[in-house]
Amino acid sequence: MKKLLILSIITFSAVSAFSQSKMACCKQSATQQFASLASDKNFRMAHKNPLPIHFQSSIGKAITYKTADGTDANAYILLAKKPTHNYLLVVHEWYGLNDFVKRESEKLYNDLGNVNVIDLDLYDGKVATNRDDAGKYMQAVKDDRAKAIINGAIAYAGPKARITTLGWCFGGGWSLQATLLAGKQAAGCVMYYGMPEQDVNRLKTLNCDVLGNFANKDQWINPKVVAKFEEDMKAAGKKLTVHQYDADHGFANPSNPIYNSDATKDAYEHTIAFLKPRLK
Repeated sequence: MKKLLILSIITFSAVSAFSQSKMACCKQSATQQFASLASDKNFRMAHKNPLPIHFQSSIGKAITYKTADGTDANAYILLAKKPTHNYLLVVHEWYGLNDFVKRESEKLYNDLGNVNVIDLDLYDGKVATNRDDAGKYMQAVKDDRAKAIINGAIAYAGPKARITTLGWCFGGGWSLQATLLAGKQAAGCVMYYGMPEQDVNRLKTLNCDVLGNFANKDQWINPKVVAKFEEDMKAAGKKLTVHQYDADHGFANPSNPIYNSDATKDAYEHTIAFLKPRLK
């Protein structure tokens, strides 16, 4: 009986240890958590299919650059009028690097002054025109590949570059991740309704302030998630400025039927005010 009891205890301990180990190894990153939302029908349905937007720039151009994983990355660049080490890395929302992103990037380029703007392509050339494809593309993104694309862009900018980042939705979370990857080159981060990093130890490595534009009607990156982000940033000793709007997830995209012009205007003004002094 005693041997049976000891065997039961050992077996339980082993199963418990294995379960804890499995949970630890399988814990999703913040970006994976957001990508997994594409499996939620309500999340997909909340993203209306985008209205068509056509934008043709006279100054932006497509580029490719090498990444550490041995493949090329695609990007879209707007070069500063005068040589400068100031860069803004822009990360697209879940539809991909489309004309909406390029148009918004050119607006940022004009309003920020002398800055190089690089639109990253974390979908490796794929662009969605409907929510179903957008969900598939977002879920297909691997963290290692996305980080290779971001690190490649940072290397393309050069060791003297001052890196700021901005992104929406899927790109909002990756904007913060790009800032973490930029290390001491990071000068500022803007997130529009993206998934925050939840590892306080990682947040402690941030080298710049963060601005977050969030939507109170967002069912996923909701006020509770934002409040937790504020707590985590405070615990990490980092500065986070939050602006919250009576709007839905995706409010800043004019091709989205739930576009909120008032919230977009206010968030954009705060974004420019935040980024401009960090790109001197």
